[in-house]
Amino acid sequence: MVRLVKVAATQLAISRDPAANLELFENVYFCQEQKPEYFDWAKPLEKSEPVQRMAKLAKELKVVLPVSFFEKVNNAHFNSLAMIDADGSILGVYRKSHIPDGPGYQEKFYFTPGDTGFKVFDTAYGRLGAAICWDQWFPETARAMALQGAEILFYPTAIGSEPQDSGIDSYPHWTRTMLGHAAANLTPVVASNRVGKEEFEKSSITFYGGSFISGQRGEVLQQVGGDKDFLQHGNLTPDPSKEEGFVVQEFDLDELRATRLGWGVFRDRRPDIYKPLVTFDGSLVHHALK
Repeated sequence: MVRLVKVAATQLAISRDPAANLELFENVYFCQEQKPEYFDWAKPLEKSEPVQRMAKLAKELKVVLPVSFFEKVNNAHFNSLAMIDADGSILGVYRKSHIPDGPGYQEKFYFTPGDTGFKVFDTAYGRLGAAICWDQWFPETARAMALQGAEILFYPTAIGSEPQDSGIDSYPHWTRTMLGHAAANLTPVVASNRVGKEEFEKSSITFYGGSFISGQRGEVLQQVGGDKDFLQHGNLTPDPSKEEGFVVQEFDLDELRATRLGWGVFRDRRPDIYKPLVTFDGSLVHHALK
């Protein structure tokens, strides 16, 4: 049996014109600064313009779209993702679990930690997992989605320069982390980042793009603006393109499954001895407040 599916990674620059922005986020990355007026950009799922626009597009093109949006639910605000199926229906919402806080990435001011847990979605083209940006630095995120049967992992992302230190280049670390998720879980990863410089009153970030699609062994199959000499060896181009663009890759989901089963990494797991993973300090017991 063959189950072929095509996936795409996109990268683009974001402006302050929401109507012109079609992917990743509706607007610029406002978390560079703390201003209460940005809470007005949040909308409930049913009133989110990017979600509704993309639902119509997904139905028209018969594609599945994971769409990020700033979600408002009463007094709570989430960094969320709606998974839209190929018929335009919204299969569900994932709310970002890990919320960063640092110079230029002040998300804790805006977002409540997600309460959905990690989720996968049964779509028209396969069982897909999706998480958001900072989530991708945690191996638990990818493993939890893989354990739920995710056949491909998607990570919409906004990452670039560090405002406090222009000498920091996190791109190599960022990519190695996600390629490790693919290899450890024998599951392809699709990473979409933005490009361009976004400036605020006291901060600016230059997003470095480098969007890519990896195979299940952590090899790079496609990269926006990737150098063919690097890609033929399964390596990322060290200095990724800062241009807008997209790449496409086809996978046979049944072939991926056969390879996963053949390696036996899920068969040989030992959940009974992983208790330190569910504690903050790595101890073997939970500490309860009394």
